[in-house]
Amino acid sequence: MTGLETELQILSVLGWLALLVFLQLSVWPALRPALREFSYPVSFPVSLLTFTLISWYCGLLHLPLQAALVPFIILFGLFLYKRQYTRNSFAGQWRWILVFLIFFLFMLELRFVNPSISYAEKFMDHAMLASVMRVPVVPPLDPWFAGGFLNVYYYLGYWMFGALGVVSTIPSPVVFNLALPTVLANAAVLMYALAHLLTGRMRWLPLLTLLVVNPSFIWNLLQGKALGSVLWDSTRTVPNAINEYPIFSFVWGDLHAHVISIFNQVFLIFILVYALLQWKDSGRERRLVLIVLAALSLGSMPLINTWDVILYAPVTVVFGLLIWYQGRSPADPAPEGSGGILGRFPIPDREEDGEKSGLLLRDWSFLVFVPLISVLLYLPFYLQMNTRGIQGVGLVHTPTPVSAFLLVHGIFIALFLIVLHREIVKRPYLLITPVPFALAGYASAGIAALPLVYFLTKKKRDPADLLAIFGLLVVILCEFLYLKDNMGETYYRMNTVFKFYLPAWLLMGASGFSMAATLLTPVQSRLALPPHLQRAVLIVAVMLFLLTPLTVTFDYQYRDNTLDGLAYLSSAHPGDAEAVAYLRSLDGISGIVEAEGGDYTYYSRISSFTGIPAIIGMPFHEYMWRADGWFGERTNDIRLIYEDPEQTRALMAKYNATLLYVGDAERERYTVRVEEAGLPLIYNHSGVQIYQISD
Repeated sequence: MTGLETELQILSVLGWLALLVFLQLSVWPALRPALREFSYPVSFPVSLLTFTLISWYCGLLHLPLQAALVPFIILFGLFLYKRQYTRNSFAGQWRWILVFLIFFLFMLELRFVNPSISYAEKFMDHAMLASVMRVPVVPPLDPWFAGGFLNVYYYLGYWMFGALGVVSTIPSPVVFNLALPTVLANAAVLMYALAHLLTGRMRWLPLLTLLVVNPSFIWNLLQGKALGSVLWDSTRTVPNAINEYPIFSFVWGDLHAHVISIFNQVFLIFILVYALLQWKDSGRERRLVLIVLAALSLGSMPLINTWDVILYAPVTVVFGLLIWYQGRSPADPAPEGSGGILGRFPIPDREEDGEKSGLLLRDWSFLVFVPLISVLLYLPFYLQMNTRGIQGVGLVHTPTPVSAFLLVHGIFIALFLIVLHREIVKRPYLLITPVPFALAGYASAGIAALPLVYFLTKKKRDPADLLAIFGLLVVILCEFLYLKDNMGETYYRMNTVFKFYLPAWLLMGASGFSMAATLLTPVQSRLALPPHLQRAVLIVAVMLFLLTPLTVTFDYQYRDNTLDGLAYLSSAHPGDAEAVAYLRSLDGISGIVEAEGGDYTYYSRISSFTGIPAIIGMPFHEYMWRADGWFGERTNDIRLIYEDPEQTRALMAKYNATLLYVGDAERERYTVRVEEAGLPLIYNHSGVQIYQISD
């Protein structure tokens, strides 16, 4: 990387952070009256989701995405005029800023050493991101299905970062590598805030939810496998399924929907817990803000990763019912630390602002209006949606083996059983719980049911217990039920395990590590170091954490030191590198013809790298989203375009493709005769020819 390229990338990072901070500071004062000490960390995801919502409507109305900045500029100016950004207002916010920056830099380093858009789902992820940035309209153009739109997929995460890229003028290959640091930093700052609600000490411990590996990773490591194989194999522990966990997803580096959604999941969990703790003693403004924030998060889920809402919508309803029940019952007289739903936390001062008679402010209003508003926020999305979706619910006939189940969830099962040791002593007869499950052939479900039944039979439950209950229920249900899709008989439950285990990990991790922090608090108090040594240990730990991505080597396909995800093309595919740079400089292209060569291959690279729609990119991806009647026609037409010059023009016009790309991949795939079609040659360099259809 040249000195100029280095300077440009440094400026890109600084510009990206400046944009994020500007958005965050613009909404922070508005949240301060309702969220108080948590307004600063919460303003990170709120500003990001709000900007996404406004920019999405700009795309829907075909307005420039820069218009989405106007409300933030107005808010920032208003709060600046009202002197909301004083030195005193920033006092104590350093801890949130530090957590955000540490995790942002950690992930930025991971992307810096492994930036390439070259394998797994990265082609798809960048294709959607580049499509949004190239033509930012709603619904976005499908880069792998010329003439189609992305209303067949949950694309909002790509819109989110594409819109930030548009307004910051940072190119998509760099935005690709700035997105995951943003996701991880937001998730970390919200997890840290959630820890403040769940435990009184060692609040850094729940951050391990985002960093700890599963037991399978350790098991594979002990077998002497290479680090890259250990990482991959630890997520293929459940037979014929995928069991990703957060740190794998971030190290692997796919900017995929299930990874983007992590920060929003943690955000919703925080809001639900905060609402449960604060609702009864909150006034009008706080209740209204909590409804809006919960709806903003829940409403974004179907568009970011639809699988999440299948779990979190019921969780939100349960929290709404608990809030309603709590509001109808007498105030909990238990002193702080005695247990109960509020027992571990100080009860806030009651806000006396008159009778809570507004329609949105009753005890049942959270339950009713959060789901309603969440749907209304993105109602045009549902009206545009045209996807095959889930095709029903089935019964699992090959449950997870016990060994595999423990290698995936063992950390949390062990944590829960340790925390519940007093409950187990009180009711040892419940230890028989796994037996009926085992006799029915679902032994793994029985293992998760053991801590679950103890949590359910506790006389007093706090929010950490509730999160543990939800997480355990998710993994138990995955043993009995799966959502039907078209993955085939062998991999019939792959997506169910893949998409539901990650939320379960977040729920069980946040609760389990918070419980561990509470359990270890007396030990920490006895072994507490002097303040200066604590600071020294913290500094050393942070430095080691930030050095890890630069020193631990995985088997990256293209290891480089850059944030440009397409930089590797210059050495691996120089002809394509120059041609892609040329194509990215062009405007007004409606479609391009390139070779089709199946999924997870290099053949769909031009549409992926440029965002220009191809006739078909990765066919099975499109098959998952659409009916299958088009499959043979499109793949055959591409072959005819390259091999039958008499049909080249007509078939290009059929798909409104204005450019025809011929590179090494096309020559390998077809007997290319396009030069006989009489198309004007507009590019001919380094073994690549690009033809343009004449008017």
